[in-house]
Amino acid sequence: MQNDEVTELILMSDKTNEPKQLDFDKKEKIKIKECWKFNSYTTFFSIIKATRQENPDVILFNLQFVKFGDKKIPSAMGLLLPMFLRLFGFKTVVLLHNILEQVDLEKAGFTESKIMQTIYNFIGENITRCLLKANKVAVTIHKYVTILNAKYKTKNVILIPHGTFETVKEPNFELKSGPKQIMAFGKFGTYKKVEILIEAIEIVRKTNSDELQVIIAGTDSPNTPGYLDRVQKKYKHVKGIFFTGYVEENDVERIFTDSTIVVFPYTSTTGSSGVLHQAGSYGKAVIMPDIDDLALLVKDEGYKGEFFNPESAQSLATAIEKILTNDDYRKEIAKTNFEAASALSMDKIITMYMNCFKSIK
Repeated sequence: MQNDEVTELILMSDKTNEPKQLDFDKKEKIKIKECWKFNSYTTFFSIIKATRQENPDVILFNLQFVKFGDKKIPSAMGLLLPMFLRLFGFKTVVLLHNILEQVDLEKAGFTESKIMQTIYNFIGENITRCLLKANKVAVTIHKYVTILNAKYKTKNVILIPHGTFETVKEPNFELKSGPKQIMAFGKFGTYKKVEILIEAIEIVRKTNSDELQVIIAGTDSPNTPGYLDRVQKKYKHVKGIFFTGYVEENDVERIFTDSTIVVFPYTSTTGSSGVLHQAGSYGKAVIMPDIDDLALLVKDEGYKGEFFNPESAQSLATAIEKILTNDDYRKEIAKTNFEAASALSMDKIITMYMNCFKSIK
């Protein structure tokens, strides 16, 4: 809301029991319009009604395929909104975090059935065609632009990188005193599995005398309820593992600042990694698999990390050991990532969106 060209920001949000947190400057320019519920069959109609009441100049949809529900009909109806609202005369822009063409449906926890995967792909392709009826579709990875424009014969897909919300002026790249914390952050259980991290730390401890802690920061994926509870029970004999549960917004900085290394125990990806951008903004060394969208971010946006084989705890242990035993190397990765995050600060991303809005005639 620092941009003077914006006179009002209307957040058409889902209905929650807790009040919305507006803990930032110029919050008086923001209006909250709670007008839909997750998995509700009336969401499509209530958002159209609210939009007509507010009559915004431009509508930006921040979308994932399960944004409006994990039930098929409410989810699909919600994803049709950008097309219908454009038909009603509104200017619509879609920010699409992932595209079906780059999602492994089995690893992402949707379905293991080949028949169901075919059905999901058919439905997903048709929903994508509808999303592309918006005035503009923004994606966060350059490869997505190429894939969508080539497959769907469209010219309205543009690249607007994820960027970083954090505004750390200059992080402290020195190691803090105390145990070295190896941290994983996210929603776990589908393609993000923490067993490999715990087993890698056990391997590292055999040859490394440092006091090491494993920080599992986050919750279960909606597709795998109870996953972290099962992990806790399985590895209760391993010392120094801490499960934080849900991380409140005001605790995110502390979690990242206290960590020595941020690990991405992923077997697949489903879009640009917000966690990588956060790690960069706090000046952290990262370890990640050289796969899919993580590899593309390293190439396109200048991030750096030590890579490992996502199927091998030994490979991850070797990567952790390489950083722990060479502090100059840890700092080199951390500083490179901070520079990459700083190059795409939120003020620059906002300028890209404003230019996008202005380009719609």
